This record gives sequence, structure tokens and C-alpha cells, in this order.
Amino acid sequence: MTAPEDAIRARRRLTNKLIAAREAARLKPFFLPDAKLITGDGGLILGAEAIVEAFAAQFREPGFVAYVRTPDAVELDGAGHRAAETGRWTGNGMSGAYMAAWRRVTGQWVIESELFVTLA
Repeated sequence: MTAPEDAIRARRRLTNKLIAAREAARLKPFFLPDAKLITGDGGLILGAEAIVEAFAAQFREPGFVAYVRTPDAVELDGAGHRAAETGRWTGNGMSGAYMAAWRRVTGQWVIESELFVTLA
């Protein structure tokens, strides 16, 4: 059985690959239906559908450069049902820090919320 930390890191690598391939629709299963995402400039996107559409819109932009999230740490709650991932992100000439809250749902880790802060 895969350790939760390893499973989350593997899912993050897969989201990075899907973003690089500009496959927005394939990102949807990685988010809870009511997921929340705070963008690097402080904007709020509510719901998996809206998050996927935001990715799709960026993918259509000429010159889009894929975002890469690199986890520094993954911490689990005592019950093993929730996790916090923290790390660094780069993309489109910007970079910064991020935090993602993951929840285990029917044996699979999905993103509950993400916060990105643009620092450069």
C-alpha cells in the first residue's frame, strides 16, 4: 500500500503533467466538486467546474507556460483523512509559494482547497 504522503506527491506530479499537456478536463477528478482556489493575485475560484474552466482559459492563451508545483512537505492529520501540502510554484514568468488541502475520499486523495501566493 502506498503511503499517503507518497500518494499525494504522485498526484501532484500527475497534475503537473496534465497542466503541461494542457489537458484541463482531465484535472477535474483531482478536485472536490466544491473545491476553492485562491489565485496568485488573490482572486477566488469556487468549484471544480470553475477551476477547470480557468485552467482551460489559460491553456488557450498564446505563450502559456505550464505551472509546476513542487511540494516541500506533506503533513497528515491524526486520522489520515486530510493532509496539508506546502511548496513552491513557477509558471508564466512568475513564482511563489502554495498550500493545498487534500482530503481522502473513497480511498483517493483529492484537493479541497489551494492557495497560491505570487512572490516574484
